[in-house]
Amino acid sequence: MANFNFPPTSRYYNALVLSIVGADGREIKYLSRRFVPKSDHFVLLHTHAVTEGERLDLIAARELGDSQAFWRICDANDAMRPDDLTVVPGRLLRITMPQGIPPTTGS
Repeated sequence: MANFNFPPTSRYYNALVLSIVGADGREIKYLSRRFVPKSDHFVLLHTHAVTEGERLDLIAARELGDSQAFWRICDANDAMRPDDLTVVPGRLLRITMPQGIPPTTGS
């Protein structure tokens, strides 16, 4: 088992690369299954109200600084289909810290 070098911002970061040998003897590599964490395990920063015609990649760019981080918004809102999050104007989307980042404590 090995790891591909996905960047830390990728949903595949730290995903194991597994392999199987096909009937013809060729090794076939694939990524291990990614289990989506429960949304209540993320630290909420704020919510974003969807407006008519908004796209999730543009929301991710504005809210998270990376249009390809749309998957973080999906995880934080229990969405398997990204487009479902922007269908209804006015829907409140949870904008959260990445998984595993604890809340900061005021001093």
